[in-house]
Amino acid sequence: MTSSSGKRIVFTGGSGKAGRYVIPYLLAHGHRVLNLDLIPFPDPSVDVYTLKTDLTDSGQVFNALTSQLNMAGYEDDKVPGPPDVVIHFAAYARNMLVPDSLLFPANVTSTYNVIEAAAKLGVKKVIIASSETTYGVCFAQGNKDYHHFPLEEDYDCDPEDSYALSKLCNERTARTFTSRFKDLDIYCLRIGNVISPEDYATLFPTFLASSAFNANPLARKRNAWSYIDARDLGQICHLCIEKSGLGYQVFNATNDGITIPEGETSEGFLKKVHPKTDIKRKMGDREAPLSNRKIKEVLGFKEEYDFRREVDLKALKEQ
Repeated sequence: MTSSSGKRIVFTGGSGKAGRYVIPYLLAHGHRVLNLDLIPFPDPSVDVYTLKTDLTDSGQVFNALTSQLNMAGYEDDKVPGPPDVVIHFAAYARNMLVPDSLLFPANVTSTYNVIEAAAKLGVKKVIIASSETTYGVCFAQGNKDYHHFPLEEDYDCDPEDSYALSKLCNERTARTFTSRFKDLDIYCLRIGNVISPEDYATLFPTFLASSAFNANPLARKRNAWSYIDARDLGQICHLCIEKSGLGYQVFNATNDGITIPEGETSEGFLKKVHPKTDIKRKMGDREAPLSNRKIKEVLGFKEEYDFRREVDLKALKEQ
């Protein structure tokens, strides 16, 4: 599928788990993409150029945002200007990759640099990767409870860890720049547990098999029993590109369904495993606790990859 209104996009961190599926989705919809990363794009069959860029260096960021998208750009008559859209996914992806004293300033500084450069160069649309961890449980010490269900964008986020704190700082940076640059849209995606196609055969059986789930129904609590298919995340990014004029927005980027076996409703399951936590509105029978209601209503998101179609539920029930 292609689009007649394809955009010039600079995508940071495209060589990571999410980007390697999001970028092909964007290319298939007629967009042109330059990948800013420290490592090459992992799939050589995808026609995307990677410009090695240290995003903690403001000068490199300003320069990269006025780069050619690829070597063929030198055939054009005009020197390239800034892109139409910047999508910023680059970051240390979780705690315990590097010490917190490196993770926090790197994630915050790189995001500041990307947003500042985009805003001052006149880019009108920036999409940044925030995180499910901002809801405070994913990397909490011990067994911390959520305040209420479902988890929606007006939740009082209170994380304990440096990674989630960096993401909240990035959301505030986005809000600050949209307050100053009135025609700038920045959409912050609180991305759930990213599931790639191969995870359905490897990761999902480890927690959805009946024997495993019955032994530990809280195994997915830190992810709020929710997920985002990496390919559906591509659709979300495309929808963000298509929808303009919203200013600063935060969206949960998750699929529709709760990741528990068949036979239980979301509310029934949550009341059983989380009896002291309020459910503040009626939830759909299989609605994910990390709710995507806003992104469906505002951007028109319709998931394509329901985990129940991607895994063999009958086989898991027998395990």
